[in-house]
Amino acid sequence: MGSIPGLSLLVLVVSGFVLASPGVQGGKILVFPVDGSHWVNMNLIIQSLHARGHEVTVVRTATSWYIKEDAPHYRSITVSLPEAISIEEQDFFVTFLVKMLKIKKEGASLIGFVNFYWEMLGALSKIHQQASLLGVEIFENKTLMQSIRDTQFDMALIDPGLPVGVLVAHELKLPTIFNVRWITSGEGHFVVAPSPTSYVPTSGNAMSDKMTFGQRVKNTFHYFLNTCIDKFIVCPHYDRLVEKYFGPDVKFYHLLQGADVWLMRVDFVFEFPRPTMPNIVYIGGFQCKPSEPLSSELEEFVQSSGEHGFILMSLGTLVKSLPIEITSEIAAAFAQIPQKVIWRHAGERPNNLGNNTLLVKWMPQNDLLGHPKIKAFVAHGGTNGIYESIYHGVPMVGIPLLFDQFENVLRLETRGAAKVVDATTVTRQNFLEAIQEVLHNPSYRNNMKRLSALHRDKPMHPLETALYWIEFVMRHKGASHLRTESYKMPWYAYYSVDVICFLIAVLLMLTAITVGSIRFLCFRLCRKRKPKQE
Repeated sequence: MGSIPGLSLLVLVVSGFVLASPGVQGGKILVFPVDGSHWVNMNLIIQSLHARGHEVTVVRTATSWYIKEDAPHYRSITVSLPEAISIEEQDFFVTFLVKMLKIKKEGASLIGFVNFYWEMLGALSKIHQQASLLGVEIFENKTLMQSIRDTQFDMALIDPGLPVGVLVAHELKLPTIFNVRWITSGEGHFVVAPSPTSYVPTSGNAMSDKMTFGQRVKNTFHYFLNTCIDKFIVCPHYDRLVEKYFGPDVKFYHLLQGADVWLMRVDFVFEFPRPTMPNIVYIGGFQCKPSEPLSSELEEFVQSSGEHGFILMSLGTLVKSLPIEITSEIAAAFAQIPQKVIWRHAGERPNNLGNNTLLVKWMPQNDLLGHPKIKAFVAHGGTNGIYESIYHGVPMVGIPLLFDQFENVLRLETRGAAKVVDATTVTRQNFLEAIQEVLHNPSYRNNMKRLSALHRDKPMHPLETALYWIEFVMRHKGASHLRTESYKMPWYAYYSVDVICFLIAVLLMLTAITVGSIRFLCFRLCRKRKPKQE
């Protein structure tokens, strides 16, 4: 994939900053990315590392969607698999979304719940089964492995959403950095930091950190459900690889938890407060940057909006479009407002499309969000769009569709910066009402502007932070001093069950001794008093 438009200024600024700090001359970095929107994030880091003089090698499959074989800022290792990983097929998410929307329309019944998880778990297991084959292909290709060893990489940079790179890094004994928010079991914090379910919402459970008793019960249920899914659906694919190539003494989860540094794509302006660890570095919004001028065609369209301004709509990189019956309702609502609309849409042309709406297959989202005439952003709630919206202070209308998007838009809604619409029940009327509320109620824009001010108020840009820690790990051959070894403890020791049982046993013993002593003294006193009474 070529360079992302508009990144050159940001890369130059970051490079200038990092030059002032201790550097690493010509480090060699092995990268295991995840395709789709995750690649947009990883590619930005790779471009910045290349600008710093580092040599970057990206491991990709022959069917990669966004990750191109040839690029000016990295060289690639292309691995052919027996079948493409599902998420690298461009129509996978469209088909999956249609199924999920159909199931959700059935309502919150037990059958709907079972159907939802049956469909989701089947897709999840297949994705990780296919991804695990990447590890097999790499380990079985002795020529490739020897070539990788001969390169003598300094570290591995991995997106652990598909964690094959963790196994390869272990084999090569490389220091490891995660570019992460999601891992096999959900949100990354849950395997590396304490996560009390009393106030930390579990992955897949769209709640705030202020929960009622019933919500805490539901949150705990989701935590155990996620744990079971990870243990019985996802991890067995990687456990088999670990046992085959490293033996029974090595545990896959220990490899996953043993990363030196976690570059967490999170900012607590957006995320709810929660416990953390020394080797977690927060880089939420690191892809954000000042806007650049629009093309003459887009600028002309935007300026034609006059005092009303314009609205931006995008569903991100994974889903081309919503079903036609939904997009037609949205188009009918857009047609009733005075604002112009720029809609990133690659599917079937919606019915009821108004003259004020421009459909485009691609758009410079960051530059449009930073334009002074922007009034609102209609989006699915992907992390990249969320942070760009926060950075530029643009209120949102959220239409969450899949995965973490429901949790993302909830976080903005609880802060008064977004209005959420359910895709399964959207009509032109309720969508129009949501748009008008965000446009005409100043609290949405004011709250988002406040989040923007907090997000920007940092000692250094999050991308600078990411680059610093990557070079820190290369300079020091790891960061084990920041990493706890608690993940190697058995569960009963981690939760101090053995200590509690010991203390209870001691307490019971002392109680028994005390009670026994008192009974013995009472018995002795009674025996002494008997002769006197006689």
